[in-house]
Amino acid sequence: MNQADIQQEKVMMELQTRISQQSEDKIDKDEKSFHYTAVDWLTHVPNPKFPEGIDELRKVTPARIGVWRTGTRPLTKTILKLQLDHAAAVDAVSGEVLDSLLKEFNLFTVETCYENKEVYLKRPDKGRVLTEEAVKTIQERCVKKPQVQIVVSDGLSASAIEANLRDIYPALLDSLEVNGLTQGTPFFVKGGRVACMDHIGEILQPEVLVLLIGERPGLVSANSMSAYMCYRPRKGTVESERTVISNIHSGGTHPVEAGAYIGTVLRKMIDQKASGVRLEL
Repeated sequence: MNQADIQQEKVMMELQTRISQQSEDKIDKDEKSFHYTAVDWLTHVPNPKFPEGIDELRKVTPARIGVWRTGTRPLTKTILKLQLDHAAAVDAVSGEVLDSLLKEFNLFTVETCYENKEVYLKRPDKGRVLTEEAVKTIQERCVKKPQVQIVVSDGLSASAIEANLRDIYPALLDSLEVNGLTQGTPFFVKGGRVACMDHIGEILQPEVLVLLIGERPGLVSANSMSAYMCYRPRKGTVESERTVISNIHSGGTHPVEAGAYIGTVLRKMIDQKASGVRLEL
């Protein structure tokens, strides 16, 4: 191979390296740009007859309003967002709360008789009763007859606990202190339904109990939490005797705000010796 051939081969290798690097840079750029925000998912109706009305509706609801179409079908962007939200809802129901998160707040775990996720969804009644082992653990580790008993449960959305607990829990503790309330021993219930608070009430006999539980996920939010509160819960408690703050997440009632408000509600429950429809807020 003469000098000219060597030089030409060197130039070709440099050119191939440059093209390869440009391709890699383009892929990195494309991957970095594929991060959609809420604004990126929005679509607009072209030339609407009442643009002010559409804008007003979209400001007051996260529902899919004014998404427009192509022919008789929704836009590809709209379908992809729907599929993304559906996948998030499925993950919320089937997922589990990380042990590391529970350890941050010193929450030990007990279980209901839910057995597994499939049974949990088909038999809500099994999520209302604690296992014998759970009852024994609670009796051994918890303060009896506390003024306020805090319980956390995954419910129908483990994602809700992971998304909101770090904000709502410290705010709740601060609120209890401000309102002159003391708490018992908090813990986490795996596979819990709302009425598991009644079984816990029978065991610990708290003056009031607050259950932070994941809500049924929808196609707007899979991370929504509820705070159910009850004055002296026990077996046989009816739903009208519970007070609830729902839709707790970053796009609804902010978890910090909810945590601060819960203490005020609990204070009124204790003062009035009532909850649910009999409580005056």
